[in-house]
Amino acid sequence: MGLLAPGSLPPRNAESHKGDYGHVLVVAGCRGMIGAAALAATSALRSGAGYVTAACPAGERPVLATKVTSAMTLGLPETPDGTVAHSALDVLSPRLETFDCLALGPGLGRHPETRQFVLDLVPLISLPAVIDADALVALGSDPERIRGKPIPPVLTPHPGELAALLSTSKQQVLRDRESIARETARRLQVVLLLKGHRTIITDGTRLQINSTGNPGMATAGSGDVLTGILAGILAQGYEPYEAAVLAAWVHGRAGDRVAARLGQTGLISEDLVGEIPFAFAEADGPHLPGRR
Repeated sequence: MGLLAPGSLPPRNAESHKGDYGHVLVVAGCRGMIGAAALAATSALRSGAGYVTAACPAGERPVLATKVTSAMTLGLPETPDGTVAHSALDVLSPRLETFDCLALGPGLGRHPETRQFVLDLVPLISLPAVIDADALVALGSDPERIRGKPIPPVLTPHPGELAALLSTSKQQVLRDRESIARETARRLQVVLLLKGHRTIITDGTRLQINSTGNPGMATAGSGDVLTGILAGILAQGYEPYEAAVLAAWVHGRAGDRVAARLGQTGLISEDLVGEIPFAFAEADGPHLPGRR
């Protein structure tokens, strides 16, 4: 265990093209929270993904398309409340393997039908994945569904979301963050990134603690940016644990750069997105191991 020492992304080949850097599918957003999908999608692009498709309830697709002009958008069947309907499985399941990473959960909402959509989608996942926010809460009724994946998914809860996933209390999580994070990662066969002051990243064996970030990042949408950063790295073919270590560092470093310029009080999540490329440029550790 130790303070996080991030790796870095290798230089790009001069003859490469966008297809070499992966295609992220972001399934996120609902009526009133479509900004979560926009933040995650834009952050994935800023983190090097060649393509991003942002899938959201069909009624919100025009709004999302105006917010993320560099991404493609996909409208999904929706509930009367403007969340993703269970029938979205019929749209997504035949397409999943055409993507290089799935980011699932930011701003999805907690409608019962949407929760069931998450529960039935998770067993179908065999590609690299980031599972966050409302998707984690949905999995709280059956977290074992996430086990046994060929590539360990990365779960990115804050303490409250981890408590919901484990059917325990936030206070219990905070009392023993490292042990609970390590045991959860081991039992569910995932990489766990437990957000908060000194974010913890563990695969059940290895464990590192992030050294970047500041209290100004305690603002709506900050976690959605992290999900996008991580998805963008994973789509490029890097190993989940090392990708999570780098994503946590870049996310926090982007926040530190904003705070140095604007202060912590007025920091908002959109500020983080613009600093992502500069944070990547400052990550100078060994190149991340790849799967490709």
